[in-house]
Amino acid sequence: MVKNYAEWIIRHKWLVILISLLVVGALGSGARLLTFTNDYRAFFSKENPQLLAFENLQDTYAKNDNVMFILVPEDGNVFTEQTLRAIAWLTEESWQTPFSTRVDSITNYQHTYAEGDDLIVEDLVFADEELSAERLAQVREIAINEPLLVNRLISPSGHVTGINITIELKGEDPQAENPQVVGFIRDLRQEFKQKFPGIEVKLTGIIMMNRAFPEAQQYDMQHLVPFMFLAFFVMLFFWVKGLSGTFATFLVIIFSNIGALGIAGYIGIALTPPSFSSILIIPTMSIAHSVHILMNFLIAIHHGESKHEAMVDSLRINMQPVFLTTVTTGIGFLSLNFSDAPPFRDLGNIVAMGVVIAWLLSITLLPALMMILPVKEKVIETRSSKLMVALAEFVIARRKTVLVVMGLIVIMLISFIPRNELNDEFTKYFDTEIEFRRDADFASDNLSGLYLVDYSLESGETGGVSNPDFLQNVEDFANWFRDQPEVIHVNVLTDIFKRLNRNMHADDDSMYSLPEQRDLAAQYLLLYEMSLPYGLDLNNQINVDKSSTRMTVMLYNMSTSKVLALEDRAQQWLRDNAPASMHNEGASPTIMFSHIGYRNIRAMLLGTTIALVLISMILIFALRSWRIGLISLIPNLVPAGMAFGLWGMAVGQVGLALSVVTGMTLGIVVDDTVHFLSKYLRARREKGLDAQDATRYAFRTVGLALVATSIVLAFGFMILTQSAFTLNSDMGLMTATTIMFAIIADFTLLPALLMALDKKERKHE
Repeated sequence: MVKNYAEWIIRHKWLVILISLLVVGALGSGARLLTFTNDYRAFFSKENPQLLAFENLQDTYAKNDNVMFILVPEDGNVFTEQTLRAIAWLTEESWQTPFSTRVDSITNYQHTYAEGDDLIVEDLVFADEELSAERLAQVREIAINEPLLVNRLISPSGHVTGINITIELKGEDPQAENPQVVGFIRDLRQEFKQKFPGIEVKLTGIIMMNRAFPEAQQYDMQHLVPFMFLAFFVMLFFWVKGLSGTFATFLVIIFSNIGALGIAGYIGIALTPPSFSSILIIPTMSIAHSVHILMNFLIAIHHGESKHEAMVDSLRINMQPVFLTTVTTGIGFLSLNFSDAPPFRDLGNIVAMGVVIAWLLSITLLPALMMILPVKEKVIETRSSKLMVALAEFVIARRKTVLVVMGLIVIMLISFIPRNELNDEFTKYFDTEIEFRRDADFASDNLSGLYLVDYSLESGETGGVSNPDFLQNVEDFANWFRDQPEVIHVNVLTDIFKRLNRNMHADDDSMYSLPEQRDLAAQYLLLYEMSLPYGLDLNNQINVDKSSTRMTVMLYNMSTSKVLALEDRAQQWLRDNAPASMHNEGASPTIMFSHIGYRNIRAMLLGTTIALVLISMILIFALRSWRIGLISLIPNLVPAGMAFGLWGMAVGQVGLALSVVTGMTLGIVVDDTVHFLSKYLRARREKGLDAQDATRYAFRTVGLALVATSIVLAFGFMILTQSAFTLNSDMGLMTATTIMFAIIADFTLLPALLMALDKKERKHE
């Protein structure tokens, strides 16, 4: 049947080419519908409990998506007349930011003090104010001693300050709103730098992080994609020794990408940095099918067969293994649908579609093109005859030693897997090539960072935020956090109450404490709120009925395990020291990203297990042997274990991206095993060879093709290690390592196992 199919393809080669072009064109037109998301929430499914908790908190209080200007005066002193005027100017201009709802800086900080029986609430620094040396010293003294400012908007030493702009996007056009804000902010920064050249400006905040996602994609598109295609062209030309095979394979690669992205557009997938990496992964995966068909085709030609005979024979030999590898690779990538992070689901689906399209094109367009394009027809010695035969003889002669040595190496590497610790830092999802990463690191080291945890602390009654007992519990919780080494700053309502109590007692420092009477606290709060200017109210800290308050804990940049450990300690403190109404888990992007790795690993364990069972059943059925099918599981599972063991030795930290590698690579590493076993079983069943001679036959007929595809696959994923998005680069490195371990296992462990366990004599079938 396969022979008849091959004959039909060759006979109708022009029709096949035309139909292929029309189908790819129809599929590719869907690419115009592709969208790019620039929201970090894309990493979380709609039912993610941490996302739901965070959205509930933002619905209760004002949203806190933000942009922060970090101002760094050259002289290292914020409290100079020029710098304070610059801050005041930028604060005023920042109110014009699209979708801004609040601007906070040290100049518009609402400083309070008593004047007789009156409470004065006003900006700490006015834009047109004369700033004498005495006044500058006073401003500095107030700012660096105010808990609401220090380590939030001013560094303790006064060398760096921040202007925080709270943004509330409408959500009507997410693709346009975030870039609109970032564009305005960057233009404002440029204007500021021209007006005040002695002050360096850095940008951080959630809005800037959102913008960093598409910028990382753009960086990869500009730097990695051209290099990848150039590298693949050189490698293909080296292996197939001709422009015809290289050109035909390149068309398969490009058309596979076009088709997969077109389907993604039709079904409404929004690209993110992880799913965008499919543009690099699909070409890597697409090459394998074409290389196997071309290698057998060229070897047959070099042995004197005609192009027609060589292509028919190549398709006959490769049809089953190429189909099997397509199915197993597809299953491996589709297992990513179990991921708790939607971008990895999209990645798996897009690549799976690309792999299927590549398979279809490799058994239709590729052979049709090769019948038209010129191919040198001369008898030469195959390149595999020496290297592959020598390797086969080495493994056969030392099969027991190979089995023992490989077994020991596998056990040793796998023993290091427990050294891996689940850790991520979401600001380090971006390479230092991205401006946001550099500015975020600077902000964390010098002022405050993006790592924070919000707590909605419930009093249990309307107006309860003025209850002295509740306020004392909140204050104790805040003080506990301030004692933790991971904490930079705690923004809490009780600091305002203490300041107001001092103000209303003639600014007596001994009265810097919480009000002892509820009605007094309520009066202070009412008086203060009535004195606040528009946009600087307490809606971001107190809910509508004043029954709860938000406390924000700012953290140093740290790993997910440390964040979760701190949260566990905080919850234990609440259980031990606070009433039940205050028992509320922290909510923030930091908490969300900290949990997603653990959730993803648990989800992917199930997905990988199901993929393994399906792939095993398919192999047993396709290879028509329980024994061979079970033997194949060992070289299929061992590479990922070895790679994670090596990672445990060298790195020891596994993040979000690596949690999907086992499922993803499972389908990839099966490819080599399937091709080797298909040739081995062909020798056993069709030629009646024993295990040793069948091993020789497999090495001779498919060994070089396996080396070629493995090198291409590994190199393709190594290119991904240069991605500006570190989730992609880590995934690329681990996948490339797994692929190299896979080819080693298939050339050593697999044949040694076959010769040890497949000793039954086989008759011609």
